[in-house]
Amino acid sequence: MNSESGMTDPVRLGSAVAGFPAGADTSSPPPRPETASAPPPDKRSRAVDALMHLAADRPWSDIEITDVADAAGLTLSEMRDLFPSKGAILDGFTRMIDKKVIEGTSADLVGEPARERVFDVVIRRLDAMTPYRRALRRIGYAMRGDLGSLAALNRSALNSARYMLAAAGVPSEGPLGYVKLQGLVIAQANVMETWFDDDDPTQAKTMARLDRELGRGERVLERAEDFRRLTAPLRALGQAVLDGRNRMRRRGRDRDTDGFDDGETKDPAAAI
Repeated sequence: MNSESGMTDPVRLGSAVAGFPAGADTSSPPPRPETASAPPPDKRSRAVDALMHLAADRPWSDIEITDVADAAGLTLSEMRDLFPSKGAILDGFTRMIDKKVIEGTSADLVGEPARERVFDVVIRRLDAMTPYRRALRRIGYAMRGDLGSLAALNRSALNSARYMLAAAGVPSEGPLGYVKLQGLVIAQANVMETWFDDDDPTQAKTMARLDRELGRGERVLERAEDFRRLTAPLRALGQAVLDGRNRMRRRGRDRDTDGFDDGETKDPAAAI
């Protein structure tokens, strides 16, 4: 699930796997959508909402944890109990969006192909993130070269993808489970690049990009499955060799302990 050109440079890939698009331009950001005026009721949601509102208007590196606490109406002590860092708050944002998507899942698409079910889940996820589009764009731009933060965000994005596939009724375990998860993370990040600039209420460009990304993902999975089948004999042979070596090691240990009782075997001084 690579970019449109079929090639992905390291910086672009690093941003993509984190769930944020690479190289976002903040010089002329899209209008900030309306958000609810009433603050969220629970403290965790207030902290998440406060960070995203701050990130929509201020550089990511300028936002201190005290700023988030003040904006959320929390003491620093309360903030420490909730989140250890800004990155942890971003993970809380991801979980919040996950819950909205999962809670909105219906049984209408049960009989549809897996691709259609995943398409529906991703579109509903973008809808849930719409009030935070400006903040997400700016955060993605700020983190495009921070590989440590991107790696941490990727772990969060993979967990999110697992639940998104579950909501779509697509299994994510087994030999190809990681391929599906990472592929969905990259596909969503690529789609977000188009989504950020898609002001059309019908989101036609976004949907077309998503359809292409999912089609590309299907082809990648097909090739991965073919490769897995072709290499099955080699993997079986390798496992047999490994099992044989383990048996030989156990037999060697058994011979070394012949003639010693349990106490002598356990006592290093017995060999003196």
